[in-house]
Amino acid sequence: MNSQSLTHTFHIPVMGLGYTVDTPIKVAKYGISSVISIMDDHLLEDMRKLYSKKFVREFIPIPDNDEDYRAKRITAYLDLTQSLVEEQFNKLINENWETNTEFRKYLDLLPQNTVLLDLFAKLETSSDSEKFQLKEELKSKLIIGAVDVNIMTKVDKINIDKEGNELPREYSDALSALRGFARSKANGSVVFSAGMNPALYGYAEHFLEFYPNQFGEISKGIILKVSDYRSALIQGKFLAKKGLWVSEFRIESGLNCGGHAFATEGFLIGPILEEFKNNRNELFQTLFETCQGALESKGLTKLSSAPIFKITYQGGIGTAREDNFLREYYELDGTGWGSPFLLVPEATSVDDDTLERLFQAKKSDYYLSHASPLGVPFNNLRTSSGEEQRQARIEKNRAGSPCYKKFLMNNTEFTDKPICTASRQYQDLKAKQFEAGEIEGEEMEKVEAKDCLCEGLSAPAILAAGETPRRNLNAVTICPGPNLAYFKGTFSLKEMADHIYGKLSLKVDIERPHVFVKELQLYVTYLKKEFETKVTEKVAKKEAYLEKFRNNLIQGVEYYQELIDKVEIDSSAILEKMADQFSKIKCEIEQLNKPVEASLT
Repeated sequence: MNSQSLTHTFHIPVMGLGYTVDTPIKVAKYGISSVISIMDDHLLEDMRKLYSKKFVREFIPIPDNDEDYRAKRITAYLDLTQSLVEEQFNKLINENWETNTEFRKYLDLLPQNTVLLDLFAKLETSSDSEKFQLKEELKSKLIIGAVDVNIMTKVDKINIDKEGNELPREYSDALSALRGFARSKANGSVVFSAGMNPALYGYAEHFLEFYPNQFGEISKGIILKVSDYRSALIQGKFLAKKGLWVSEFRIESGLNCGGHAFATEGFLIGPILEEFKNNRNELFQTLFETCQGALESKGLTKLSSAPIFKITYQGGIGTAREDNFLREYYELDGTGWGSPFLLVPEATSVDDDTLERLFQAKKSDYYLSHASPLGVPFNNLRTSSGEEQRQARIEKNRAGSPCYKKFLMNNTEFTDKPICTASRQYQDLKAKQFEAGEIEGEEMEKVEAKDCLCEGLSAPAILAAGETPRRNLNAVTICPGPNLAYFKGTFSLKEMADHIYGKLSLKVDIERPHVFVKELQLYVTYLKKEFETKVTEKVAKKEAYLEKFRNNLIQGVEYYQELIDKVEIDSSAILEKMADQFSKIKCEIEQLNKPVEASLT
């Protein structure tokens, strides 16, 4: 498991199923860590075939009738990825540095004032007798970016055999994905996102790769993506009680992010990061002592050295000044930059048609939708080809999608065995309810909003490689965070890295709000919709929820107002603008206090 203390302060988070599926092959050689979704084994098998052909490697297909084929496919793709990354990296550091453009690019991508650049500068002015030792020292400090993987814990369908019998629990989607990663040669960590899955976390106990050794070293780390401190503590302790160490807490904004949006009850990212900052030592100590006790009870060697413990943030960061403030003031170990990298072909896989749609998109085209069959709000683009396909099917009275991959089958409203709410089967059954007057038009609209994410989020990787997806399913679903609306055009990897580090400023829409303001705006919009939602029962409970949400937002605004009075978090012009925005938004929130019964009936 890599530490990036000497290289980059940012990582590239997982984006969809396909957008970052081959990102490590593109950027890990430069010391940049990124995350692959390993939920779609069909896509990973297709990508393994593509890259085996490209790099002249033997490709032996793993068919659906192979025992444990899902885990085997994941292992095979990750092994190929790690092998290609190491081959590229070894070539980068061992060829003549004076003529090696890839080595120079490694250095050019680094932030200013790093140990590596200082060493290289010393190397260029040193005597011949000193050069060998300095070069060896520099080589020892150059590291590969981590090949991290993401498992969305809620995507954990129980699978069946050929006779239709349920397979043992370890063959479920999430557990088999974890097994595939654990058995692979990938040098990285698993990111658990979307909340706690006790069965999955318990299954991690079966693999020694996830346990720290005496010196705190871990072969494969565990990263938790969390939305608040309480969640981090609960999940971290759950794993620590099993002797498993969380090497990083990856805090993500509830709404100012891409993909699925897990809104908090009005808790804003500033106060959340403040809580992590204030309780960091306590969190570490609690987990360390719990982990030590668990290792001892299991008869494993206790820790004599502290393992890696990182706290990072991702979601809506758009400027070097924001990035720098977040890291320095909240004492973070790094940040994640996701959606802007969708505009960097050197780093992510986005097909040309989708890129053009992103260039043409207006801010209003980025919206929080009901597209996900998981029933979780999903960041979407109104003008995507996936949305066009969904609308066209409705117009032809053929709402819904064929369900080939079956990863999101979780509904038993009409059937004994779960089906997907985006499937044609489910949509037809709901349409009959609507025709019979059993459900209202508003509910039917939410049903028809469901999209086949399994196909739509994987297609871009195949299309970007110049190939055709299976069954010719070319429609693309893209799930950028709202922040992407302020970036236009494509950028080189160096341009984006330089923008993050403040070496240059990309042309970003001048109307772009500060990351704190944008998240607050998104939460106010979300709260307004909650006020407008009709409720026929448990009105008192809804009223209490809305009041708590509203009060949390007001407290968050007051936190920011105090913060900008005492800390120079940005330029004076932006601070002045923020102060005005916070004042107006606070008044707007305070007016949302009309009786819930009146607004919801």
